[in-house]
Amino acid sequence: MTHETLWSVIYNELAENLPTHAINTWFEPISPVALIDNELVLEVPNQFFFEWIESHYKQNMNVVVSKSETPNLKFRFIVSAEKIEVSDHGENKTIQTKPNRHLRPLINKNYSFETFIEGSNNQFAKSAAESVASDPGNSAFNPLIIYGGVGLGKTHLIHAIGNRILSETPSAKVVLVTSEKFTLDFVNGLRKNKTIEFAKQYRSADVLLIDDIQFFRGKEQTQEQFFHTFNELHQSGRQVVMTADRYPAEMKGLQDRLLSRFQSGLSVDVQPPDFEMRVAILMEKAEQNGVSLPYDTIEFIATHVKSNVRDIEGTIIRILARSSLMNQEIDFTLVREVVKERVGKNISSDLTVEDVVRRVSEISKVPERDIVGKSRRMEIAEARQISMYLCRHIIGTSLNSIGVYFGGRDHTTVMHAVKTIDEKQQKDNRIEKIVTTLKRELSFNLAQL
Repeated sequence: MTHETLWSVIYNELAENLPTHAINTWFEPISPVALIDNELVLEVPNQFFFEWIESHYKQNMNVVVSKSETPNLKFRFIVSAEKIEVSDHGENKTIQTKPNRHLRPLINKNYSFETFIEGSNNQFAKSAAESVASDPGNSAFNPLIIYGGVGLGKTHLIHAIGNRILSETPSAKVVLVTSEKFTLDFVNGLRKNKTIEFAKQYRSADVLLIDDIQFFRGKEQTQEQFFHTFNELHQSGRQVVMTADRYPAEMKGLQDRLLSRFQSGLSVDVQPPDFEMRVAILMEKAEQNGVSLPYDTIEFIATHVKSNVRDIEGTIIRILARSSLMNQEIDFTLVREVVKERVGKNISSDLTVEDVVRRVSEISKVPERDIVGKSRRMEIAEARQISMYLCRHIIGTSLNSIGVYFGGRDHTTVMHAVKTIDEKQQKDNRIEKIVTTLKRELSFNLAQL
């Protein structure tokens, strides 16, 4: 049995026993690499992926294997930045794992212009990045500096530049590193008396991409090395792209001559996403992770998680993780708890059943006392069912507690009300509009109480 076939069998068995979103998130990206003796080598995207699977799903995998035709099979994980070489020597296969020293794998292949969500907050930055990627070193945008706060897409754009250049010119030497990596390489060069090798590594690049140059502040010797590296590349018509947390002229602790060089090119900023942009990002990230979220739930997240793209993506991952670990369906109650954890005091659980009934009364024109009373008149019963539905879905009140508040009704009555409104929303546009409006309003009010 080949390593692909074996992994396919294990994958299919896991898919029958784990939630779909867990499979899509944590197992779909895994690639089988080799089967060496009794060890199946699996490639995962990054170290976090490996650690998560080891701590949360290793037992599930072992159970599947124990029931298979290969009960003694072992798993070995490698991250995609590692290179696996498998050689055949007769019947014996050996596997050698070693760090890939070529700099290309440091570029994240998932960061492309195609996967970058464009909006008014980043449109200019994306256009400038695409211009540089299409003709590196030959435009007026050299250097190009992309600046802005954390988690707004600067790193995505700089990786997208590298990916585009390599896709169009595979032979190009693209070097992408963080400022910390540049500093560490320089320090190691000093320590081992290999500063010449260090200089050659960076000054031979066709395109140099440096992430987070603000960390050069206060490092005088590193700045000196970067100044000479920048000069040599720039003067020979090779492209330099950098990211920073603020406009270069506002950086303290960088040499004036460096700042002067930076200002000779183009600096573009990325701003925090507006509401519509956050909704678009959430929809895209949810789709990428195989999560189906109702639009009003997406609006709820977008209203409360607003600082940056990284927080938005982290919220989706957190929802997935909580659902997987607790074996719980992804519903509004779960989403609200995750959002509450992430934004802390900006969201409150102080919304009460009384608040819900009061707002339903206002919009339906049915008195509050009638909503919680015994009358079965159609308009009153409808307002009551909507109130029960919202209490259940917005503030997560228990069925019994809802029943007690609404005149001592049985929990099965509450369940029926919730189910009825669920079904009516699918068939009756009027009900769907009322419920959507109330859910959005009450959800947003949670952050203001």
